[in-house]
Amino acid sequence: MPTRSAFVLSIKSECLDKIVPLGERHLRHAIREYVEHYHHERHHQGLDSSIVAPEESVGADGPIRHRERVGGILNHYYREAA
Repeated sequence: MPTRSAFVLSIKSECLDKIVPLGERHLRHAIREYVEHYHHERHHQGLDSSIVAPEESVGADGPIRHRERVGGILNHYYREAA
């Protein structure tokens, strides 16, 4: 599991440095979206480029899909299960 300082550096450089929060609710939403992205979509070097908690619905032969979070700042491409 990545260290806490690695997470803080990641969320700061990949998300928070790229937005201007328009209030506490907006900031909390961005953080929630990043945590989902971090655990379910983002590959981690320290885990041999694997995902912390991969979703079960990802396939190997289906069409390529795109999911964006935080207004397109975070992007994830995956294959849908066939």
